Amino acid sequence: MGKAKKKTVQDETVDLSMAEKILDQYRGVDGCLIPVLQKIQDGYGYLQEPVINLVSERLNLSLSEIIGVATFYAQFHLQARGKHIIKVCCGTACHVKKAKNLSAKVIDRLKINANETTEDRMFTFEEVSCLGACGIAPVVVVDKDVHGTLSPDKLADILDGYTESKA
Repeated sequence: MGKAKKKTVQDETVDLSMAEKILDQYRGVDGCLIPVLQKIQDGYGYLQEPVINLVSERLNLSLSEIIGVATFYAQFHLQARGKHIIKVCCGTACHVKKAKNLSAKVIDRLKINANETTEDRMFTFEEVSCLGACGIAPVVVVDKDVHGTLSPDKLADILDGYTESKA
């Protein structure tokens, strides 16, 4: 097998060698799409178009089969994600406690909307239906850190902390 090809998507060069190594591990294994996609996403951060095309070619699966699996399971992402994932709860308890003000603070502070990633790929912002922490509403989770009973100003301080100390 020759040297891995590189393709450009959205001004990024994608080195396919890691995907090729993963696919080599699963050569001849039936039903391996999900573990292949998991390992590829772990390596690249998300499922990029050139990598999906390579998976389709190497596993002899249609693009629609792969995209179908990748969009059905919430664990897979077809767009770049940030180093830090911010989840603002919009469930009933958080809604009553004005969680929309927290979303507005994230939008204002990071200049992105829900389901977007900052240009520097530091943050991805998501509004989720419930984080299961109603007793400390309103709630925001950054990565695996739960922050409850938040005001927009407290949230701004928390975001600043991730920008400054966890970058």
